[in-house]
Amino acid sequence: MQKEIRHQFIFPHPPTVVWDYLTNSELLAQWLMPNDFKPLVGHKFQFGTKPKLKLGFDGRVYCEVLEIIEYRKLVYSWQGGMSKEHPSLDSIVTWTLEPTDNGTLLTLEHKGFKGIKNYLPYIIMNKGWLKIGKRLSKLINTK
Repeated sequence: MQKEIRHQFIFPHPPTVVWDYLTNSELLAQWLMPNDFKPLVGHKFQFGTKPKLKLGFDGRVYCEVLEIIEYRKLVYSWQGGMSKEHPSLDSIVTWTLEPTDNGTLLTLEHKGFKGIKNYLPYIIMNKGWLKIGKRLSKLINTK
C-alpha cells in the first residue's frame, strides 16, 4: 500500500511571486515551519516544529533539495519520525508552478507514504497540507 498527497492552489500572482514563498527561508517560515532552507540542489536543511512524541514525531523534518527549475519546479526529500538516523517516513515533496492567464497554479505532490506505518502520517499530513495551503494563500493574497 502506498499513498500520495496531491493538492492544487490558485494564486492571482505570477510564478515569480509564488516562487519566493517557496524558496525564501523567511517567507517559508511564515506559512510552513521555521527552517534553514536554501534553493541549492544538494542543500540539506530542516524544518522544525513542536514534537508529537505520541505520534512518533520528534519535531524535525530532515530534507535535501533534489531538483530546481527556477519559477517552475522545486523537489526535496522529506524524512521524519523519532530520529534522523531511522525515519519512519521517507518521502518526496514536489511543488510545480504553472503560469495561468490570471496568475499561477501551484501543485503540491507528497509521495512515499509506504505501508501501514505511514497510514496515520498520510491522513494527518493530507489535512495539514490543505490547511498550510490556505495559510499560504492568505499570506500571498495580502501582499
